[in-house]
Order: sequence, then C-alpha cells, then structure tokens
Amino acid sequence: MTAPRRRVLELLLAAGEPVKAYDLIARYGLDGQAAKPPTVYRALEFLERRGVVHRIASISAYVACTAAAGDAPAHAAAFLICDCCGATEEVAVAGGDAFAEAASAAGYAIERTTIEGHGRCPACRIAA
Repeated sequence: MTAPRRRVLELLLAAGEPVKAYDLIARYGLDGQAAKPPTVYRALEFLERRGVVHRIASISAYVACTAAAGDAPAHAAAFLICDCCGATEEVAVAGGDAFAEAASAAGYAIERTTIEGHGRCPACRIAA
C-alpha cells in the first residue's frame, strides 16, 4: 500500500463516518496543506476496488468498510442513512449471495454491491 493510499484510509478510519472527497483533500496534508485532487481520487478508487472503502453514491461520500478484512471484497455493503441528522451505519444484509448468484446466472460478474436505505435514525424518530 502506497503512502497516499494509507493516508486516505487513515483519514477515513479516523473520521468514523462518511467523508466527501474534497474534505479528504483538505485534511490530507499533515501540515495542513491540501492534497492534489488526483492523489486522493486515485487512492479512493484503489481502496474501493479492494473493498476496503465504500462509496455511498446518494451522499457522494466515502467510508471505511466495517467488515472483517478477509470479508471486505466479497460482501454486499448496506448502509442506513438518516435524512434528518446524516448518521450513517453499515449493516449486514441478507441476500447478497442470492443477488450474486442471480447475476452469475444472467452472465454477469458482480464486483461490488452497495445498498442504501434512507430514513430516520432512532434518535431522530424519537425527537420528531
């Protein structure tokens, strides 16, 4: 793993929540200096291909995978996203294997699956 890839992963792990690419660019330098955008985007692309990082398309953000390292490339990532406070949680999802099998039967080779569910978290539901 190259130094830029390691730095981007460190930033995502430290954040503990989804982070937009431009926020990663701004936080990248240890001395407060921003990174060049291609450096961060290339690192994110590599980490996403390896299953270490997930992209949450609906909020244009990235998050470190919470699955065990050995399971990261194979599992279907599923996220619960609160539309009120922005809280995001990765959860285990049943049926990921069935989806991959259906894709295989149709001649597809699934490389990544990300499921996004939007709603309200328990705290926001109580507050409402």
